[in-house]
Amino acid sequence: MRICGGKNRNRKLITPNDNAVRPTSDKIRQAVFNMLNSRALLEDAVVLDAFCGTGALGLEALSQGAQSCTFFDVSKKSYALCKQNIENLAEIDNTNLFIQDATKIKSKPDNIEPANLIFLDPPYDKNLINKSLEALLDGGWVNQDCVFVIETAGHEIINCPLISVIHEKSYGDTKIRLAELNLQNE
Repeated sequence: MRICGGKNRNRKLITPNDNAVRPTSDKIRQAVFNMLNSRALLEDAVVLDAFCGTGALGLEALSQGAQSCTFFDVSKKSYALCKQNIENLAEIDNTNLFIQDATKIKSKPDNIEPANLIFLDPPYDKNLINKSLEALLDGGWVNQDCVFVIETAGHEIINCPLISVIHEKSYGDTKIRLAELNLQNE
């Protein structure tokens, strides 16, 4: 697995030896970042990569122009993988990394800006999207102009009044949705 574009293009990422983490494939990641670039959403973005696993999505965003990225994962193994990838790509100064459950996240520290681009790629079929969205909003992690990139199994349905899906595309068994806050429900 490699970074697809930007300053770290073709740099290799460390991945797990087992199936405990399901990293987003290079092909899907490249498609996601084409969508984001076509909407000019990456330059100077403040990114949050919840359920980060290896950190591939957040590190790709940093490579392609994001200002900073905060990474969350509840797994110590994922935390260690992400930390190693951050260090290997020399992105320590642009990142924050927490062992946290994105569905029960604590309030955002004052020294971290609210994110305007959030990656939600939870384990499939666990109904974690709504819980994590609520927790991130309640914790102050979300900028009101935020765009969400949500990756789910192709058959999963997202029924969340907090967001409005603005684009979706299927890639085999994976579905990618771009969404924004549904400000009418605030």
